[in-house]
Amino acid sequence: MPYTGQALSTTSLSDRQWAASAHFLALLLALMTAWMAGVAGIVGAGLIYLLKRDDSPFAAEHAREAINFNLSMLLYSAAAVAMAVVLAGATVLTLGLGLIVTVPAGLLLLAAVGAIAVMWLVCSLVAGFKAWNGEHYRYPLTLRLIS
Repeated sequence: MPYTGQALSTTSLSDRQWAASAHFLALLLALMTAWMAGVAGIVGAGLIYLLKRDDSPFAAEHAREAINFNLSMLLYSAAAVAMAVVLAGATVLTLGLGLIVTVPAGLLLLAAVGAIAVMWLVCSLVAGFKAWNGEHYRYPLTLRLIS
């Protein structure tokens, strides 16, 4: 969809900068903390939300979206870890005979974790640039827990 320029005229530069910083700060903090990405991302976006929720509806909307996305990624990652523990437990309980099932399932789980990581990185960057351009953005596969 081509950019029409309408959003830039209705959103101030300051609001766009705050909105973009919600996504980029969440991304930066998450990258700095490795697998605790969801927690750090929630803290970063939450800080922007607390600062701008009364002043800028645009920045608050983007910050809420970043919080929800990072919270969703944290929950998806926790589910993947839980599945990995179950797979490891199944292998141990079957004295290694369960490897016939757990190895393919583990490889599939590893691919899912990789897809989560790539989606998290790409979507965070896209959201930040959309906010910078004054556009609204909704992350895909996001649980809207905070509204």
